[in-house]
This record gives sequence, C-alpha cells and structure tokens, in this order.
Amino acid sequence: MVRRLVLVWGAVLWGAVQMAGPALAQNLAQDLADGQATYAQWCAVCHGAAAQGGGPMAPVLILQPTDLTRLAASNGGTFPTLRVVMRIDGRDPLVSHGSPMPLFGPFFEGSSAEVIAPDGTRIPTSQPVANLVAWLQGVQQ
Repeated sequence: MVRRLVLVWGAVLWGAVQMAGPALAQNLAQDLADGQATYAQWCAVCHGAAAQGGGPMAPVLILQPTDLTRLAASNGGTFPTLRVVMRIDGRDPLVSHGSPMPLFGPFFEGSSAEVIAPDGTRIPTSQPVANLVAWLQGVQQ
C-alpha cells in the first residue's frame, strides 16, 4: 500500500513538473529547508519572521524592509527571479546612500547553482542563494 502511494505521488509530482515547466523542476531541486534556515538567520531580523517586513530591526532603519511575500504581486504576478537573485548575491548592490539592503553575497558563497527565471533564463548563483530564492518563491501571496 505504501509503495503504491509513493508511486502514485511520484507520478503526480512528475506530471506537475512537466506541466509547470523548467522553473518548477529547478525549484524542486533546491533545498527549501536550507532556504528557510538561511532566511531565518540573515533576513528575518529586518524582513520579519513571516517575510512581511517589520522585523525587529525595522524601527531603526531609514528605509523600511520590503514585504517579501508580495514580490510577485508587485511585479504583475511574476516572481522577479533575476532581480531577487542579483539583490541577494550583490550583483545589484544599491549601495549608495540610503541603500535599502546591505550586501549579503559574501555570506552566501557556496557551490555553484542555477536558478531558472519564469522566462526560462538560467541565472548562475551559489547554492545558498538558490535555496533562499526557492523558499521566497514559496511564500508569495
């Protein structure tokens, strides 16, 4: 019975991956638990435990942290994968006066990985960033 259930679940999951395309397949290869742990360690202090902004550091920041659960909604319903990866890993640093977010790229070094954007673009980054981005995609409202 359990074996049959596992086989059915695997077939359903594989079918969902095939219908959703490469972006979902790539996200399934990421470690969501690691992404959530990375978020809790490095991001929650500003963006809050639920990723909606208003973390413990928010009151002392000039620019308030973004509600990370609304990234797709504020981008026409499409998760801005490239922008998120580049903001996290430092390729889009915004480091002039009043930067909305410090550079975290050096903290997230690790083995190479790719994140696939909704349009199929392959974005090279580190595995910790790929895991974090996959987790962020999962908390979109």
